Amino acid sequence: MRPVKGDYAEYYQPYIDLIKGDDIFRVLVEQNLESQNILNSFPESKGNFSYAEGKWTVKEVIGHLMDVERVFAYRALCIARGETKPLPSMEQDDYVKNGNFNNRQLFDLIYEYRLIRESNILLFGSFDKSVLKNKGNVNGYGTTVLALIFMTAGHEKHHLNILMERYM
Repeated sequence: MRPVKGDYAEYYQPYIDLIKGDDIFRVLVEQNLESQNILNSFPESKGNFSYAEGKWTVKEVIGHLMDVERVFAYRALCIARGETKPLPSMEQDDYVKNGNFNNRQLFDLIYEYRLIRESNILLFGSFDKSVLKNKGNVNGYGTTVLALIFMTAGHEKHHLNILMERYM
């Protein structure tokens, strides 16, 4: 099952498009292995590297992945549990700026990210199929639990592609 237009804000379409197939849980597990291989290929000495002025460092990209993974999972949890109040947006640049990621060890960031993804795989897998179509209000847009799970995977894929293309 895949989300359909109307299950998410249109600006998330590129993330949804990056995910092939319908078995999002299999995608999440396979991605976790792939992302760990990619992230572990960066030596600590490259952690504070950015490919251009004003762009995030490798550590900041990983920190951003962690923040968004947590936010998307929180939103999915809220909607799965029947939350009807609007859920807020996040300002990614402020989150990265305040995350202090460049002062941490690259290994620790990668390990933490793996644990977050594994925890979210368990969380998402615990949802009854009936709640995957639950729709809530995220940043003023109707969003389903299923769409949030696909967005989680698509967001990671997007940033892994950037890391491979511009940082390696």
